[in-house]
Amino acid sequence: MTQIPDLQGGCRWQGLAMDGHARTGVLHTAHGPMETPAFMAVGTVGTVKAMTADAVRATGTQCVLGNTYHLMLRPGGDRIEALGGLHRFMDWPGPILTDSGGFQVMSLASLRQLDVDGVTFRSHIDGSRHRLTPAIAVGLQHQFDSTITMVLDECTPFPADHDTARASMELSLRWAERSKQAFRPRPGYGLFGIVQGSTYPDLRAWSAAGLRDIGFDGYAVGGLAVGEGQAAMLRTLDVTVTLLPREAPRYLMGVGTPDDLLESVRRGIDMFDCVMPTRAGRTARAFTSQGARNLRNARHAADARPLDPGCPCPACQRHSRAYLHHLFRTEEMLGPMLLTWHNLTYYQRLMQGMRAAIRDHRLDDHIAGVRAGWAAAED
Repeated sequence: MTQIPDLQGGCRWQGLAMDGHARTGVLHTAHGPMETPAFMAVGTVGTVKAMTADAVRATGTQCVLGNTYHLMLRPGGDRIEALGGLHRFMDWPGPILTDSGGFQVMSLASLRQLDVDGVTFRSHIDGSRHRLTPAIAVGLQHQFDSTITMVLDECTPFPADHDTARASMELSLRWAERSKQAFRPRPGYGLFGIVQGSTYPDLRAWSAAGLRDIGFDGYAVGGLAVGEGQAAMLRTLDVTVTLLPREAPRYLMGVGTPDDLLESVRRGIDMFDCVMPTRAGRTARAFTSQGARNLRNARHAADARPLDPGCPCPACQRHSRAYLHHLFRTEEMLGPMLLTWHNLTYYQRLMQGMRAAIRDHRLDDHIAGVRAGWAAAED
């Protein structure tokens, strides 16, 4: 039996196998283990949209995300803490990672004012005034009882010239240090730093070195998948991943498409999140082993076949493409529910397949096989 690492110092990642730069392992936490590479379902306000907690578990999801910005506005840190923390609040006893809210605040360009200590902003809901600093962001995540806390950072917009990206990265480094000072270590809980620097290799190296000097339980790569394109994203990963500690988990934030996952795992990324599978599910787009399908397309109206024959989800095992098409054409809420369930299942099976391929040292062949299936896409 593989020995579980000592969690007294925080959550711990245990590597099990490598294939090139790709690796598989287990992140041991206070709320249970998470096998990596892992895709984490996005539950921004304490729920994965269109899904019950039992349904999310059934997809194979081991960790979900919450968002500090949204949860601080509704229902608030004090209320979540009084109700027993986010795990009890949303019926998710497993690991929960919470984003610090920096990305959401930075996107409110007309509603926020940035300074060296933090950001003051107005709620997009009612215009009320709020303040977010590294200490406040970390304190809120403590109230949530987040398994993995993210430092407050400034997500650098794209495109950004070198001077702008440098100033943003340096601010994020200062905030990372203050986040570390505010974090209260507990057995099995972790704090992750976030590497910034846009697509500039020297800035990414600077950021990674600074975060390593501070010291974190895990390291995220932020500021990608924001418009730079896959090629630039992968070039940035090629530079960045090699600068991160081998013994710590690596998390690529907000990514992405199934192909993004294949290529990023190949480069050594361990953790992912993205709204894509759930958002696509609500808009009739399905990810399958034969490529993406639009269930609104008339070609599915009389098709009795399952959406993806090898998939174990209810959408595939109990319904036809024709029925799914009917649900979306009649705007029945069951359509988004079933397709979200399917898409999350597809993403989890994609990760399971890569974990197995890494253990067997056949990742390249596995990726080629996945892509061959996509080439058979019908629409």
